[in-house]
Amino acid sequence: MQHEFGIHMKGGVITERDPDFTTIRIRVPAGILTTEQLRGIAKIAKRYGTGVVHCTTRQSVEIPHVNPAVLKRLAQQLEKNGTPVGSEKDEVVNIISCPGTERCKYANIDTISLAKRIDEKLFGKVMPVKMRIGLSGCPNACTSPMLNEIGIIGRIRPIRTPGLCTGCGSCVQYCKEDAIRIRNGISELDEEKCVQCGMCVKSCSFNLLKSLHTHYLITVGGRRGRHPKIGRELMTVETEDQVLFAVEKIIDWVYRRAWSGRLLSEQLDELHFGKFRDEILKQVPDAGAAGTVKN
Repeated sequence: MQHEFGIHMKGGVITERDPDFTTIRIRVPAGILTTEQLRGIAKIAKRYGTGVVHCTTRQSVEIPHVNPAVLKRLAQQLEKNGTPVGSEKDEVVNIISCPGTERCKYANIDTISLAKRIDEKLFGKVMPVKMRIGLSGCPNACTSPMLNEIGIIGRIRPIRTPGLCTGCGSCVQYCKEDAIRIRNGISELDEEKCVQCGMCVKSCSFNLLKSLHTHYLITVGGRRGRHPKIGRELMTVETEDQVLFAVEKIIDWVYRRAWSGRLLSEQLDELHFGKFRDEILKQVPDAGAAGTVKN
């Protein structure tokens, strides 16, 4: 049973180098703020801080140099502004996301809506380890999702319309992986080299390259810091609901089995990640093992 210990104990309240002051981290799912919320943050920072804010690497905003005596009033003002105190400790922290299909021409998935759904379900949940979740609309991975405890990447598997390829070479020009070549007047894809970014599909002037299916790759156990590590591939799924289900299962697994004091990436083998991966694949309808190609 979890208890509420007051504003001083919340993860978004960070003691500064000078312990007489705190920095307040704000909850900003997917880094999205309205202009009204920005104005509200500016007023609060001016009133309770020193009139400056700091944009963090996790798409959040911090108000530095806050006197702890005003924390309760400041938190109430932030809540009223729709930008409550965030999270920084061993919790599910701010969900980060690239612009996704809302704005980016390279994106394959709507990352922002998915990030907000994950935030609504899981943000701030107390965990034995810090849980960072990052979403990227394509394998360009601008948000470095594979360096988060949970990473989500939107991908497309290209497929050529048989018999109609003109051999123009546009897809070859746009493929950054050298995974396509023109042979006997038609394009050929090297599945081993393809990262399923979808650029060839978007570049085909004659609309002959199609997406077999848009899907989400989910990775687990990545980390940044002084010893960065790429997360392990868990599975591929095809809907937002499946992603949300899988992420909840991962969070529950970590909550029940991980130890405090160590990063998740350091515990995966002891937590029997392979066994967990096999179990969750059975629970998610139509999920595919990462690295496999569904037809």
